[in-house]
Amino acid sequence: MNREWSLDKLYKGYDDPAFASDEAKLDQLLQEYTEFSLHLDGDAKDVLCKAITLNQQLSLLTGKLFSFASLRQSVNTTDAASAAVLGRLSRKLSATAAPRTALIKYVASLENLPELIESDPLLKEHEFFLTNIKENAKYTLSPEVENAISLYEISGSSAWSDLQSYLTSTVPVEYNGGITNLSDIRNKAYDPDPAVRKSAYEAELKAYDRIKDGIAFSLNSIKMEVISHCQLRGYESPLDETLKNAHMKRETLDALLGAMDEYLPKFWEYMRAKAKLLGYENGLPFYEMFAPLEGNDRTFTAEEAKDYLVSLFSTFDQEETDMIARAFDEAWIDFYPHDGKVGGAFCAEVPSLKESRILTNFDGTLGDVVTLAHELGHAFHNHCLRNNSLLNMDVSMPVAETASTFNEVVAMNAAIRDEKDPVAKRALIESQLMDANQIICDIYSRYLFETAVFENREKGFLFADQLCELMLEAQKKAYGNGLDPEYLHPYMWACKSHYYSGNLSFYNFPYAFGGLFARGLYAKYLKDGESFVPLYKKLLKATGTTTVEGAAEVAGIDLTDKEFWRASLQILADEIDEFISLC
Repeated sequence: MNREWSLDKLYKGYDDPAFASDEAKLDQLLQEYTEFSLHLDGDAKDVLCKAITLNQQLSLLTGKLFSFASLRQSVNTTDAASAAVLGRLSRKLSATAAPRTALIKYVASLENLPELIESDPLLKEHEFFLTNIKENAKYTLSPEVENAISLYEISGSSAWSDLQSYLTSTVPVEYNGGITNLSDIRNKAYDPDPAVRKSAYEAELKAYDRIKDGIAFSLNSIKMEVISHCQLRGYESPLDETLKNAHMKRETLDALLGAMDEYLPKFWEYMRAKAKLLGYENGLPFYEMFAPLEGNDRTFTAEEAKDYLVSLFSTFDQEETDMIARAFDEAWIDFYPHDGKVGGAFCAEVPSLKESRILTNFDGTLGDVVTLAHELGHAFHNHCLRNNSLLNMDVSMPVAETASTFNEVVAMNAAIRDEKDPVAKRALIESQLMDANQIICDIYSRYLFETAVFENREKGFLFADQLCELMLEAQKKAYGNGLDPEYLHPYMWACKSHYYSGNLSFYNFPYAFGGLFARGLYAKYLKDGESFVPLYKKLLKATGTTTVEGAAEVAGIDLTDKEFWRASLQILADEIDEFISLC
């Protein structure tokens, strides 16, 4: 089986004639797009249809070119050629800001837009896309200003984001008399040896201390850019912008966070129970949060992971099972950590191939297999959207984590159900709670931290030590007495790439949303059986053409009702009680 993904279906390399040809086509298409935007006259229906066609063509071509360069760079952040290509493509695409703004203003000016949409099948297919353009037009600036912003972002938030990625992927980490990288040292948090876990934690903190100032400048610059853009556009706050872009009501977020806040003490009980099992009396040290318990020592090769997941999902849906097998067999996955490769895991859709590419830092644990299931869930979500128009595949942040977390729940519940040994079962339940603890307590801490950063950044620059203090305050509020206050993680702001985007703020609460929404869907699956699966696929497909609340309505769920979130959290609370009883 492959160790690395293959990008050959895109291009053989930057010297591939097809790459040069597509880049030349992009130049021609950009020129056509610009010229079209300068003459928005004639029949409105024809103008709208032409605009949709051009946007589809641009999305397909830029997606292909950018996917190749960004995927190459993610496995080698020192790749100068990829960095140069990404910079060149970004500059070219910045030229779309002015014509895109002109089109937005044009659509917003159409008082009879609903009638036009009803008059043509292509427009009707893109009703959600067009309606959102009209609704969001008030946050769009003049074409000249939008063009300037797009240009400045290249050397602004985009460059600062690259710096954070570069620093965290290349900083040498001194450990056991040798040198390793952050991805490897963070994986040691799962090591069965407590001495290794603690020493790795200490080495990790020392490594961040060497790069903290550069990352602090990255975070400050990105967040100030976001604040400035929100003020220019007329958003109430970065959170207001995030919710509007996510097509999600504030009432839904309030219901979600309110229910989470009520259940936090239950998760503190879980952490203190685990701490006692490991011999700690003052709560769980941060470096022990991912400690495997006795009985959770099963390891997998990549081949075994494939067999396990294919067998597991064959009982759920054959369509997803076939896709999972393809992902392993057709080199969609880049498995193992190495110097220069970004940490964590992600799934990237490649629309031109109607395939995904998945990056992991696979180390063979059950947790790594669950991570694979998670990313393959994203791939299946992409698969369910594949017959949508490209303009109807833009899934908002909250529902983007639905299929991935659903897969996690399927994988872990199957492992728990099939385990007969009580010690091993306890370990598996704890492993699931460990992940749930991340989407509740950790995500809540990230939300609190990012909120505090935005509130304080407007007042002045936040140095690294101040950012550490804000992170510690957020962790104390979110983790309560579950963690040992002497052993927290002040640098969690430095290693999470989610903070470092100029166009995507608050990429934290969607994980809690996805985790709890998925559990509510899984409970419905257990109740309804096979009849649930078509409904589930319909819901995933709908996420590209409706609001967050509208997608949930496909399954008969009201997301503004706190009781839905409480019911999902109670599922986890019951697991915590079972775990404590087994302790």
